[in-house]
Amino acid sequence: MKGFASDNYSGAHNKIIEAVTKANIDHASSYGNDKYTERAVNKFKTIFGNNIDVYFVYSGTGANVLSLKTVTNSFNAIICADVAHINVDETGAPEQSTGCKLLPVPTTDGKITVNGIKKYMHRINDEHFAQPKIISITQPTELGTLYTVNEIKNISVYAKQHKLLLHMDGARISNAAVAMNLNFREFTNDLGVDILSFGGTKNGLLFGEAVIFFNNELSKNFKYFRKQAMQLASKMRFISVQFEALLTNNLWEENAKQANKMAEYLYMKLQKITEIKITQKVETNGIFAIMPRELALNLQKETPFYFWDEEKSEVRFMLSFDNTKKDIDNFINLINLIIDKQ
Repeated sequence: MKGFASDNYSGAHNKIIEAVTKANIDHASSYGNDKYTERAVNKFKTIFGNNIDVYFVYSGTGANVLSLKTVTNSFNAIICADVAHINVDETGAPEQSTGCKLLPVPTTDGKITVNGIKKYMHRINDEHFAQPKIISITQPTELGTLYTVNEIKNISVYAKQHKLLLHMDGARISNAAVAMNLNFREFTNDLGVDILSFGGTKNGLLFGEAVIFFNNELSKNFKYFRKQAMQLASKMRFISVQFEALLTNNLWEENAKQANKMAEYLYMKLQKITEIKITQKVETNGIFAIMPRELALNLQKETPFYFWDEEKSEVRFMLSFDNTKKDIDNFINLINLIIDKQ
């Protein structure tokens, strides 16, 4: 049985493997000076417009940290959700690398609001206080929920009014685009997002993420920080060719649509089990639920998934592009079997 621990658990899509194999035939220039990287960058420019800079890195943490480091000084602060990946799951890498203070906004659904941001907008120009420089939002959020277009626009307008930058962690951005039925531009640079971490690994790539700057002035030093952070791939073509394949013939959409569809199917099945309570809107490919701890522990013996909140016995199920209805039916049968035995 395929598990539901993370969309990082899935393998790579066959078309991605094929693309990497084809790029492995001959020699190619290193560090991104190759035809594959050029073509991948052009794919992104077709989507987002020509006035962008695109850089490829190995990991999502690398994408996020370098996005933030490139535009901040050590006396700055970064405003984010309390459950943001940069605040919870990156082992202090943003603070260590940028020297900045993270200012987490408490949330119930993973989404920050202008009102939540405002409480940190005091003592501006006070040398005793870390100065806010950038707001980081995640789309979809770590709880699988979605910012609406208006919610992103409101944050962006507020940011511009206060000379703040706006970064979007798009580790699962393809899932968001499919769920919102929007093209990528309509909820990123069209709304004033300055920097985007564009995810690939969670949507069928072997490895690799992209960082996109919608303001060329902001990216001037990125290549130096990328090298210092050991995120510059010498054989860059094996990252970029994956993105070229992902962005060709809407493979990104096919993969994300399947993951979202399977989450909806699992959600429908879980709702029928009285011992399980869904805690968040199921808008993309993540499901959060509270279940009896004994049930969860017995279930984990058979298939992997994570506890999200140990105190509440809240768990997370993540669906991937390669999950099927059969995986879910088997999972539901297992849950019912364990319940019957208890």
